[in-house]
Amino acid sequence: MKPVDPLKTLKKFPDGFVWGVATSAFQIEGAATADGKGPSIWDTFCRVPGAIADASNGDMACDHYRLWERDLDLIADLGVDAYRFSVSWPRVRPEGTGAWNESGLDFYEQLVDGLLERGIKPYLTLNHWDLPDALQQHGGWAHRDTVHRFVEYARGMSKRLGDRVTSITTHNEPWVMATLGHESGIFAPGIKDRATAMQVTHHLLLSHGLALQALRADGVRSKLGIVLNLSPMHPASAAPEDIEKTKLEDGRLLRWYMDPLFNGTYPDDVLAYLGEDAPLISAGDMKAISVPMDFLGINYYSRAVISAAGHWDVKKSGLALTDMGWEIYPEGLTELLVRMDRDYNVPPLYVTENGGAFKDRFEDGRVHDAQRTDYIARHIAAVAEAMNQGVQMAGYMVWSLMDNFEWASGYEKRFGIVHVDYETQARTLKDSALWYRDFLRQQKAARAHTSASALSGPVTESATVLTGV
Repeated sequence: MKPVDPLKTLKKFPDGFVWGVATSAFQIEGAATADGKGPSIWDTFCRVPGAIADASNGDMACDHYRLWERDLDLIADLGVDAYRFSVSWPRVRPEGTGAWNESGLDFYEQLVDGLLERGIKPYLTLNHWDLPDALQQHGGWAHRDTVHRFVEYARGMSKRLGDRVTSITTHNEPWVMATLGHESGIFAPGIKDRATAMQVTHHLLLSHGLALQALRADGVRSKLGIVLNLSPMHPASAAPEDIEKTKLEDGRLLRWYMDPLFNGTYPDDVLAYLGEDAPLISAGDMKAISVPMDFLGINYYSRAVISAAGHWDVKKSGLALTDMGWEIYPEGLTELLVRMDRDYNVPPLYVTENGGAFKDRFEDGRVHDAQRTDYIARHIAAVAEAMNQGVQMAGYMVWSLMDNFEWASGYEKRFGIVHVDYETQARTLKDSALWYRDFLRQQKAARAHTSASALSGPVTESATVLTGV
C-alpha cells in the first residue's frame, strides 16, 4: 500500500512548523516504585480485577526510566524537531503535596538536558492522567483542594524545567479523565457518577487557568496551553432525533471544553441537559479558566457518528478501521481544525497526538505496518489542507513514539512507530518510522533549498514540490 502524497495540496510546510513524536510517563516509564516514586491512580486501578484487558500493569512498561538515553538517541535518529512527554506527578512529589522527590526531579532534568543536547525541543505535559493516589484518597479531582495542589506542582516543575522546555501543557485530554475515569468508570480511578465527573471537569479546567496565571506571575518563559481530544460529530441519518442528539454530543465533548476556555461560559444546552449534575462554580472561576493561552493542542483519531437510538455500528460506513475499531477518517481532522479556527479565537494549533493501532507484521527483522504509514501520511495531508484553508498550524506529532501500555487495553494494542519487545525491551523502527524519517528529511531539504534560493533569486514553483514518500 503506497501512502498518499501529503504535499499534494501544499508545496511544503513552512519554516518553523514543528514535527514531533509523543509519549506519556505511565505508558512508557515503568520503574513503578523506583527511587521514591509514589503510586498513581493508574497503579492502583491496574490492580482491580478485570480493569485491564490482559490483566497487566505499568510496572515495567517500556522501562524508559532506565533506557531513556537509548530512547533519546532513537528520537534523534528520526530527525524530529520535538518530543512531547509527560512528567509523572507521583514520581516527583509522591504524596501530591509536601516533600519533593529529588531522584524523580533529577530524572526529568536529565531527560530535558539530553533532548537539548540532541537538538530536540522538549514539550512537557504536567498531567497525563496519573494523579498521585494519595490525593485520590482525599477526593482527587472531585475535591477543590486538588486544584491548588496542581498549581503548586506546576510551579515546582516550571521552577526546575521552565527555563529549558519549549512548552508546558497543563492537562492532556480532560474529557478522558472526567468522563472515562469518573462517569463510565472504565479508566482510573474507576468512579461511576455523572455529577462527580462534571465537577472533575470544572476542577481540571480551573486548575489549568490558575496554573497559567501562576506560571506567568513566576516569569516562566515556556509557551503555555492545554491539550483536548476532539472529534467532529456526524449524525447517523438526517432524522431530526439524530441531528438533535449529535448537537448534544458535540456540546458534551467539544463545546463543554472550548466554550469555557475561549468564551468563559459553559454551553447552555449542556447545562440544561445535566440539570442537578452540573458542576458547582465559584465566583471568578470562569474568568480564571478563560485566561489566554499561547497554544492549543488537539488530539485526533477519528470522527464520531451519533444515533439517537444508541450505539452506531461503525462497520456500516464501509471505511477501514484501526485495531481499536475506530474509523480511519482523515477528512475529519481538516473539518475539526477549520471549525476551531472559524468558531473560536484560538491561538496557534498543534496536532499533539495522531496515530493508529494496527496489527503489525514482523518479518526478517523488519516490522511492516503499511496501514499505519498510510494513516499518518493521510492525516498529514489533512493538516496541509487545513492550512490551505487558512488555519494557523504550529506543528504535528505522531502518537506514539513506541508501543506501550495502552491503558485499559494493556499491551494488546500497539500504536507505536517503533516496535517494543516487552520481554527483551528491544526497539525496532517500523516501516512507518522509516517513512516518517524520510519524509522529515525531505522537509528539511526543501527548507534548505528555499533558503538557498532566496539568496540567489526567485524560487520556481516546481523547485519546492516534494513527493512525500
